[in-house]
Amino acid sequence: MHKVIVVGGGPAGLMAAVAAASHGADVTLIDKGNKLGRKLAISGGGRCNVTNRMDERELIRYIPGNGKFMYSPFSVFNNEDIIAFFEGLGIALKEEDMGRMFPVNDKAATVVQTLLDQLRLKGVETITDQRVTGLTFDQERVTGVKLENNTVASADQVIVATGGTSVPHTGSTGDAYPWARNAGHTVTELYPTEVPITSSDPFIRERALQGLSLRDVELTVWNQKKKAIVKHEGDMLFTHFGISGPIALRCSQYIVKERKKTGGQPVKLSIDLHPGKKVGDLEQMLQKMKKASGEKSCKNVLSSLAPERFLLLLLERAHIDASSSLKDVRAETLQALAKEMKHFTFSSDGTLSLKKAFVTGGGVSVKEIEPKTMQSKIKQGLYFCGEVLDIHAYTGGFNITCAFSTGHTAGKSAADIRDN
Repeated sequence: MHKVIVVGGGPAGLMAAVAAASHGADVTLIDKGNKLGRKLAISGGGRCNVTNRMDERELIRYIPGNGKFMYSPFSVFNNEDIIAFFEGLGIALKEEDMGRMFPVNDKAATVVQTLLDQLRLKGVETITDQRVTGLTFDQERVTGVKLENNTVASADQVIVATGGTSVPHTGSTGDAYPWARNAGHTVTELYPTEVPITSSDPFIRERALQGLSLRDVELTVWNQKKKAIVKHEGDMLFTHFGISGPIALRCSQYIVKERKKTGGQPVKLSIDLHPGKKVGDLEQMLQKMKKASGEKSCKNVLSSLAPERFLLLLLERAHIDASSSLKDVRAETLQALAKEMKHFTFSSDGTLSLKKAFVTGGGVSVKEIEPKTMQSKIKQGLYFCGEVLDIHAYTGGFNITCAFSTGHTAGKSAADIRDN
């Protein structure tokens, strides 16, 4: 029987092993940890966002790191196939905001256990607590894997699904990058994505807004020429070191790239508290408030505009005394406040480290991978899938979709290949 070794027991590796075994291969899954599915078990805050139900074009848009590469794996196994796969195994799924798909019971452990049950039912041999130290080759193809006990496990096909370097306590420590280079592959520069953003601005250092959440705002990253690089609308959180939350995570990679372009210069960010309104609209709103309740203090009248601590900072920047009566504030000063509400600017000096990131940017170059099979263009019988590849997406079920899709594609292809 055709022998396939899968290295790595994360989302991509588990799916690859199930797919390969389902298509008739003799599969062995090897993982250096003592437990399979560790990253999957903590995904989605422990609820496991198994995929996203957006249509394909929209889905690709949420994969900023080589998303177009995913058209081919999606032609083999896409998000609807992922949904059908898990529902076919008895896991009822529910759709939440932005197309995110979760188990109805909100338990990632159910997803992990279902995949582990499939490994057992399909006859996959699982080896844990065993570190792979490298790959073995002849001139043209992979022949197996080297193990830390100085033995070699032979295989017709090897699927590498070891992940990136993010969330290292789950086992993603970049093990496979040297193996890929030894096989002749290019590993593009690694960098953190989906990672909290840091700032040294005074209000951050003084922790004036620490723990404060903003909902339905827009965060923009600007380049040195004062042009917007990217904008994301949603929720965010101020922290003791900077900002976090969904839109901050999505903007983070652009800060990393812009700082690289400028030699590490700070990057300007801005927050728009009212994305659906123009500065003029806000001015009119402020004037109406002034006319209706001008005798009251600015702090009290304007309390609906922003959380109190943020409002006080806005008033300070617009040079408005929070305790003064709103009727005493001049029109041009209210205009300055409206502008602050639309363009609250601050600077970022970077992000947290790659180890603190949710996702690794960079990896094995997709230019050297056959997209419909995930097989190496350089070494026959060698496959890469999941986060070890130079593919990354926003949070919201997009990365796990890439992992499951590339894993299934690799497993199916590796099993279907027969040597002449």
